[in-house]
Amino acid sequence: MTRLVDRLLGIEPLYAHCDVPCGIYDPHLAGVSAKTVHTMNTKLAALPTPGPNAPANEVLEHRNTIVRMVQTKEAHAQLCKQELLILWTDYFKPEALSMFPDLHETFWKAAKLCSYNKQHVDPAKSQELMDAVASISDLFHKAEAAKKK
Repeated sequence: MTRLVDRLLGIEPLYAHCDVPCGIYDPHLAGVSAKTVHTMNTKLAALPTPGPNAPANEVLEHRNTIVRMVQTKEAHAQLCKQELLILWTDYFKPEALSMFPDLHETFWKAAKLCSYNKQHVDPAKSQELMDAVASISDLFHKAEAAKKK
């Protein structure tokens, strides 16, 4: 019944990432999150391990540093994935496939990279994630420019 009334009154649904809808879409946060993941991976890979005779406090500080970096890396990988999924499922409409035929594959691979980076410490893969997010950002800005024409 509501849909019928909406149609009669010419009311169209609005879509946005927060479902309010605010209409704010931007890949910036995904980019910052991907960069954070890469920074944590790089720092974790370079973190020196305390020697076998290191004082207990030094070992505890090392463990604490690892835990904090991993926690930050995982939180930002999840945030990156969430922001990418918002763009993929809410911002890009079916019409975008004519402009970007590889859109689904691009987002799918980026989301998989987010998951991989939560599970592993691999600076090469976090660099791939940053590159994938940069590519998606380019698609987003091209789509925005096309809307203004």
